[in-house]
Amino acid sequence: MKGKDVMAIKRAIVTGLSMTSLVFASGLAWAAGQYGPGVSDTEIKIGNTTPYSGRASAYGVIGKSEAAYFATINDQGGVNGREINFISRDDGCDPSKTVEMAHKLIEEDNVLLLFNTLGTAPNIAIQDYLNNNKVPQLFVSSGADRWNDPKHHPWTMGLQPSYRLEARIYGRYILNNLPDAKIGVLYQNDDFGNDYLIGLREGLGYKADLLIVATKSYEPADPSVNSQIVSLEGSGADVLLTAATPKLAVQAIRKIYEIGWKPMHFLTNVSVSVKAVMQPAGPEKAIGIIWLPQRADRSAVAGHARI
Repeated sequence: MKGKDVMAIKRAIVTGLSMTSLVFASGLAWAAGQYGPGVSDTEIKIGNTTPYSGRASAYGVIGKSEAAYFATINDQGGVNGREINFISRDDGCDPSKTVEMAHKLIEEDNVLLLFNTLGTAPNIAIQDYLNNNKVPQLFVSSGADRWNDPKHHPWTMGLQPSYRLEARIYGRYILNNLPDAKIGVLYQNDDFGNDYLIGLREGLGYKADLLIVATKSYEPADPSVNSQIVSLEGSGADVLLTAATPKLAVQAIRKIYEIGWKPMHFLTNVSVSVKAVMQPAGPEKAIGIIWLPQRADRSAVAGHARI
């Protein structure tokens, strides 16, 4: 396995271990019979939403990996004799569908918590509902800064490295190595994309307005980003930051190649999968793309990867 498959399995193992630790930590209360929703003498119900279909279906492997991990825990006797019932529902990365699935998981399936629900906009759509009902929203599968808000949303806990921090690193790298760069940015018009744009500007500091020559956004439901790529190329940009989900990252890579544009291309870590992005785009079209590995030293881009 390569790319996102491997990363997903690693992430599932880490988050699964974290979840198992949390469950064990609650063991004394359970032993005393102080059960909450989703917990019995024989079972722990954990809810999840993941896009197994739709525009972000490439991320479905994450939910499948988590289900496999919890199945392994059950095969080994579960948690204090309790089997983990992992209920993962398809929301297609559609916030309205996420709301529907979250209500079903909480009110009909009676899960203890929601675990690693995927996507920035989908999680925003259910954050207030979960917090108002004191349902843990654990290890949110999104790097948006808004998950770090314990004052207003104490039942929400993030997981991924910050999108904003990642973009800040790209900005510092460009500032130090390409002081005369003309930067174009393609980004999704929501908290996911906006965090990248904010972080890039922070990394560039006072030179941000000088170096960023064009920004083009797209809506999550847009079928194509071809026109945005053509516009960014026409701006004279020689450096491109693409903050897009896999399907539209594939389109961007193909269109850049098709029009003969050769910018230094930074691709954010949500779309660095070989299987879900590079292979569909065509490996020959992805030559030169730079991304920050998830395990890289966040203090510099000296450890960047290049395909």
